Amino acid sequence: MSEISGWVNPLQDPQDRRLPRVAGPSGLVIFGVTGDLSRKKLMPAVYDLAGRGLLPPGFSLVGFARRDWADEDFAQVVHDAVREHARTPFREEVWQQLAKGMRFIPGDFADDVAFDRLKSTVEDLDKAQGTGGNFAFYLSVPPKFFPTVVQQLKKHGLSRAPEGSWRRAVIEKPFGHDLASAEELNQVVHEVFAPDEVFRIDHYLGKETVQNILALRFANTLFEPIWNRSYVDHVQITMAEDIGIGGRAGYYDGIGAARDVIQNHLLQLLALTAMEEPASFDAESLVTEKLKVFKAVRLPDDLGRSTVRAQYTAGWQGGEKAVGYLQEEGTDPRSKTDTYAAVKLEIDNRRWAGVPFYLRTGKRLGRRVTEIAVVFQRAPHSPFDSTATEELGQNALVIRVQPDEGVTMRFGSKVPGTSMELRDVTMDFAYGESFTESSPEAYERLILDVLLGDANLFPRTEEVELSWKILDPIEAYWDRNGKPAQYAAGTWGPAEADEMLARDGRSWRRP
Repeated sequence: MSEISGWVNPLQDPQDRRLPRVAGPSGLVIFGVTGDLSRKKLMPAVYDLAGRGLLPPGFSLVGFARRDWADEDFAQVVHDAVREHARTPFREEVWQQLAKGMRFIPGDFADDVAFDRLKSTVEDLDKAQGTGGNFAFYLSVPPKFFPTVVQQLKKHGLSRAPEGSWRRAVIEKPFGHDLASAEELNQVVHEVFAPDEVFRIDHYLGKETVQNILALRFANTLFEPIWNRSYVDHVQITMAEDIGIGGRAGYYDGIGAARDVIQNHLLQLLALTAMEEPASFDAESLVTEKLKVFKAVRLPDDLGRSTVRAQYTAGWQGGEKAVGYLQEEGTDPRSKTDTYAAVKLEIDNRRWAGVPFYLRTGKRLGRRVTEIAVVFQRAPHSPFDSTATEELGQNALVIRVQPDEGVTMRFGSKVPGTSMELRDVTMDFAYGESFTESSPEAYERLILDVLLGDANLFPRTEEVELSWKILDPIEAYWDRNGKPAQYAAGTWGPAEADEMLARDGRSWRRP
């Protein structure tokens, strides 16, 4: 067994960068395999990895859900999901190879008989497929089921790996709904799995552009010298969605935009944007620097003036009439849940003292976009007269995370002609144009990293808890004070958010 898990390809030269990292013998168990996330993202990602030759020949996929299916039915469901959602073209030979290792276990999470079947299935796959005792358990289930599932894995001996093998738990967000619940959940999970066996998924960290923040900053001498308070005026981090809650009222009501997005995605983007250079590109070094940022984050003194929450009302989006949040099916008409949240944070350290970071997220906004805009200070002295520069804005470096991944640099240039007139222009780098290979889906990278045991892109326990420490006082303030502001569907948020920046002499970017 140990020979299998420590297997090294004798033909692979570690210096050869053309050869991708390929997972060793292993299997993946998905709890909640019938859910949307599993069908649209996880199963297609597994197929895409197999199609790119990044999974071992004997890879196994086990589904666990409350459905009375046979293995063949499960294989058909995966087949249909893959055909519809996979990024790479469907190839029959790849599918046949993958289908050999597919199994399905019907049952509830509290069902001991089902977990006994899961245990014997895992043992059978070790023999039939050569998975080497290496299994990752992916909890694609609502957070309230996390404790039940991990305790069942322990009770039935599934969390303990055979000698020389590994077992890992993969947990989807949200990880708790405040600091106390996150700490409680961490305690339950760590009673069963060691901290280095727990992989918390934040799919944003699997996106190529997010990883490119680190490449952009630390592989180039162009940006790092000006990446500080001496040159940066402020930073805006935006995640906008053009859809409503779409039938997810049961999950979303009571959670809201700030808990759903700011606590994890946006604070992670802030940490990557603001962190110091890590000693090396390994998980420990990255976490060390990100934690320093989280510990240095300072909330504004007046939360009423420096935070905004709002709900969308009826409006027009994409040429169609959209209902307001309170009219969505399943929403409590008295709900104070935020569908839009904007906060101003500062980072108390030498690099960023006095530079505000504005974070905003919302549903039913103008369009779907996620970006980080580093906005630079104006030139300290301009030799041009004011009429020449009236159309000149501030220099900005904009990192587009989605949908059209890339980087844009905005700067002033002379307009062709006989007079000296300056205007903003942009230089654009788009992934699709610069590289022949399209960016892999975030879940492809993350599932592969789980199987390889590479924890670089996964938030650690302390990061999750410190993120809640930052957000909890804001949520507590909102609970005590008034009702959310309002904005019409299809617009870019409430007037209160514009006023928040206007008080600082700034304005939101229009992505």
